Amino acid sequence: MAKIGVVGIVITEKDKETIMSMQEVLGEFSDIIVGRMGIPRNEVNAIALIVEGTVERISALTGKLGKFKNISVKSALAATKE
Repeated sequence: MAKIGVVGIVITEKDKETIMSMQEVLGEFSDIIVGRMGIPRNEVNAIALIVEGTVERISALTGKLGKFKNISVKSALAATKE
């Protein structure tokens, strides 16, 4: 069953290698990302993703992002009406 939701990403330290790796992960999951908004700040960056896909696929995305040491990830999902 498809879900739609928001994945919030907070990057607490600007590390170019971590950010490049995060971008690779986002590219890997581009099939479920339907929107993206980023807010750059001096001390912390925030990104909001609108996602639509299976729970397994969305969980795989958040799991990979959560493995980075300077990134916090939270998600909120709801079932889509079909």
